Amino acid sequence: MTVASLNETHLSAILNWRYAVKKFDATKKIDASTWDALESSLVMTPSSFGLQPWKFIVVSSPEIKAKLPAVSWNQSQPADCSHMVVMAARKQIDVAYLDRFIQRIAAVRSVPSESLEGYRQVILGFINNSAGRHLAWSSNQAYIALGQLMTVAASLGVDACPMEGIVASEYDKVLGLEGSEYQTVVGCALGYRHPDDKYAEAKKVRFEASDVIVHL
Repeated sequence: MTVASLNETHLSAILNWRYAVKKFDATKKIDASTWDALESSLVMTPSSFGLQPWKFIVVSSPEIKAKLPAVSWNQSQPADCSHMVVMAARKQIDVAYLDRFIQRIAAVRSVPSESLEGYRQVILGFINNSAGRHLAWSSNQAYIALGQLMTVAASLGVDACPMEGIVASEYDKVLGLEGSEYQTVVGCALGYRHPDDKYAEAKKVRFEASDVIVHL
């Protein structure tokens, strides 16, 4: 299998085209094949140890989306977008979850689970040494997924708006996460920009590369 390379000009065009959409066209929906590719990008997101301490809640129901602006600082994007993805982080990484992950490695790679005991002990040491901080760690991992989703969306011509301006505890209620092993961290609205969104043509404001990149 080969991977087609993205030339520098194309990559630059994609990154300059994307922006945090303020107004979605509620009449436009992401087609099934494009959505499948976006979901695959979520599944393929890298994570520390490969533990994948997250759930991705995909909201496309108009009824559920309509409830979200009220718990999103009255922003319209969650209701008007095609799909709202909510990144939920795992609150605790326990031994049961670790062993499920080890069994998954064994199954996918066709190796005995016993051969993975050394790796299991490494992760177990991390779990024990970071007790009380699992949610913070999992939340950081969720942001990796957010970044990957936004970049892949742009490469497919799909607009996105990352959304931290949400009331996470209220999202948990709406999405049925209360009392579960997961907690809302951040959202990402996806769809297509409305032609009236003036921010689409606004110039991007970034510091110079020399201000943010250090070569040693």
